[in-house]
Order: sequence, then structure tokens, then C-alpha cells
Amino acid sequence: MITSTNPATGETVATYEVMSPAEVLRVVEQADRGFQTWRRLDVAERARPMQRAAALLEERKDALALLMAREMGKPIAQGISEAEKCAWVCRHYAEHAHSFLVPEAMPSDAAKSYAAFQPLGVVLGVMPWNFPFWQVFRFAAPTLMAGNACVLKHASNVTGCALAIGDIMRDAGFPEGLFGVLLVPGEQVARVIEMPLVRAVSLTGSSAAGRSVARAAGRMLKKCVLELGGSDPYVVLEDADLGPTVETCVASRLINAGQSCIAAKRFIVVRPLERAFTERMVDLMREKTLGLPTEPGVDLGPLARRDLRDQLHAQVTESVRRGAVRALGGVVPRDAGAFYPPTVLTSVRPGMPAYDEETFGPVAAVIVAESEADAIRIANDSPFGLGAAVFTKDRARGERIAAEELEAGACFVNAFVRSDPRLPFGGIKDSGYGRELSSFGIREFVNIKTVYVA
Repeated sequence: MITSTNPATGETVATYEVMSPAEVLRVVEQADRGFQTWRRLDVAERARPMQRAAALLEERKDALALLMAREMGKPIAQGISEAEKCAWVCRHYAEHAHSFLVPEAMPSDAAKSYAAFQPLGVVLGVMPWNFPFWQVFRFAAPTLMAGNACVLKHASNVTGCALAIGDIMRDAGFPEGLFGVLLVPGEQVARVIEMPLVRAVSLTGSSAAGRSVARAAGRMLKKCVLELGGSDPYVVLEDADLGPTVETCVASRLINAGQSCIAAKRFIVVRPLERAFTERMVDLMREKTLGLPTEPGVDLGPLARRDLRDQLHAQVTESVRRGAVRALGGVVPRDAGAFYPPTVLTSVRPGMPAYDEETFGPVAAVIVAESEADAIRIANDSPFGLGAAVFTKDRARGERIAAEELEAGACFVNAFVRSDPRLPFGGIKDSGYGRELSSFGIREFVNIKTVYVA
């Protein structure tokens, strides 16, 4: 059985039967049958159900937000924003897929030669619980508009969200089975990848999950895109505008209760600003409201599961044991839910979990740098490379550091890192490879075919 549990109360939301191997095969085969029709449609015809999906996401956003709150603890207002962002990515690809997929002329000795972009077939999406709608639509919108079919293996604790997405795709008018939902545990993903009809796989998840999927896909010589963990550094230089800088840093650290791969996690502050930055951060984080995600005005709900909360607290405790200082928080509430308070750790150094590991929750690690060069060194001293940001009043200085110095897939200046349908998204090092979104994302799961006419 698959069980969905409310992380705020510990109560069971719903239980679901795990699909048998025969049922999984039927879902994949039905997706392939849908693909055979879908692939031959003009991009403008594919856009019609995608636009309808966008409208349904907006129409149902209140109910979808409540479902997210119950299954993984996201505050209602953030859930509504997530549904609206999903509508945006659907519309973006419905409107721009044609230009992204237009054959590209490539002069050669031929009378005519060009690169065409043709769909691959059934693409498996293995998606996480932290943004249970956005992660799926970020993968599915470009993949479907490229002419592929999708099968979704969602995180088990958000199975209700997975089924709700399936309902939206059906009601939007996509061909029957073109978007399929698999109710299976994670250990069965490798078997799905091995199925001949599955042509590629996209995973958003931990680095460990990425290695597992990459091994399975590599054995079968199948393309994969991996968006994995991150320990994003935010570099704060001596000329940063402190007020808006700290507000931006706090917003990035606490969104979705800190459960985001691209949330700010390591705050690398040059020594002259350390005290003022830390005091302001503590004050702002102390003001945030922790509570039931269904209540109005709540800034942070619970973490998605108690075991995740306990793992985060163990990282904090071990960091303190090794010399970090609790400036705020770091104490587990006496509550039935998986709550964890906004936490600020100072005196963070190498060898501590808060420095070396990804902390997936509302824990900010403040690290002191002696200079710009030292700050850049510390920022890059990580196995991860998903996002990074730099704060300075000198925009040219910030752009140089972002473009040339920081080792990450997305580097922002005076703003927090976020995903945007118009911009490529993905990481390097242990944060994965491949890109989602923009024209780069829609071209990940296509056959870039050379056509040569003598």
C-alpha cells in the first residue's frame, strides 16, 4: 500500500494500491499508443489541450492548494502560487513551442540540409514531493509539446497530487493515456526504465536518486536529465544594500519551509558586514509564523515528513557539536507534526553538516569570508552546483562574479535564484546535468535529426 500522511497532524490522508507489473505495462503501452497519434499533430494542435490545462490549473487552484497543504504541508497561499506558475509554464510552451522546434537550416555541400527536432516517444518523469505540481509541469509541458508521451512516477507521499494532475490532463483533452500515472514505490523505477517503450527519463530529486537513475538509464543507453540537490551559496559583499539583501536572503531560505533545491542555504558574508547581516537575519526570521498550512497568514508549514525533520535536526545538532552557534531556533517543537523553526547558525566552518551538506529545511548557515576572492572560494567549495547569488551595489562587479566565477547552473545578481519558463534551469557537479525550461528544455527529449538533400 501507498500511504499519504498529513505532516501537520500525523493523520492518514489516503491509501492507494500499488500497481502490479501488468498494470504498469498497460500504462506505458497506453502512453505509447497515445504517442503514435500525438507525434503527428501539428504543434498548434498540441497547444490546444495545453492551453486548456493552464485554464484548469487556474480554475482548480484553491482545491489543488488544499491538497498540497494536506499531503506535504505547503501553506495555502504558496500552493495557489504554485498552481498559477504551472499554468504559466503550460501557456509558455503552448505559445512558443513552434519557434523552439522549427527546423534549423545548416548550410553544407547539399542542396538543402537542416536539423529537425522529432519526439522520442514515452518519457518517464520521476518527480519529488516538495513542489508536487510545479516539478511535474516543468517536465511535462515541454516534453508533451515536443510531441512525446509522459508517464509520471511521483513521490509516494503526494500520490493524491499525482492523480489530480492526471485528471487535469485528461480533462484538458490530451489523447487517452498520453499522460499516465504510475503508482509504484521508488525501488521499481529501474524496471520501468528497462521497458523498451520508455525512451528517456527525467528525474528531480536527491543526488543519490540521481546516481541510481543514471545507472539504470546508462545500462539501457537511454537519455536522462537530472535535476538534483543543491547547497546554494549567497555571497554578500561589503557594498551590498543590507536591508533588501537580508530580506531577499530570508525569503529564499524560508520559501516552502526551506524545502527547495534552489533555496539559499549558505550565506557567505564578508567580515565587515557579518554582525549587521546576522542580527538582521535573526530578527526577520524570528518574525515568521510557523503553523498549520491551512491557516491564513502562516509563513511556514511543517516539513513534509517527520523523518526529514529529524534528519535536518540531526544536521543542526552535529554542526553545533562541532562548533557552530545557534543564533536562532534549532529546537524541535513539542508538536505532533513535522514542524521545525526558522534557524540561524553562525561560526559555520568546513567539516560541519551545515557547511558540507544540503540542509533541506529552514536552516541558514552564516559563513564569514575575508574578501571577495575568499567568498568566491567558499561558494565554490561544495560538491553541488545548482544555483548561486551575489549581492553588491556594483552591478558590473556582480555580473562578472556571476558569469565568470561562481560554479553553478544559475547565478543571480541582487535577487534570489528561481526557475522561470523563459530561462534554462539545471545544475553541474552533484546537482546533475541537462536542462529544463526555455528552448533548451524542450530540445532535451527530441531526436536532433540531420536531414541532407543532395
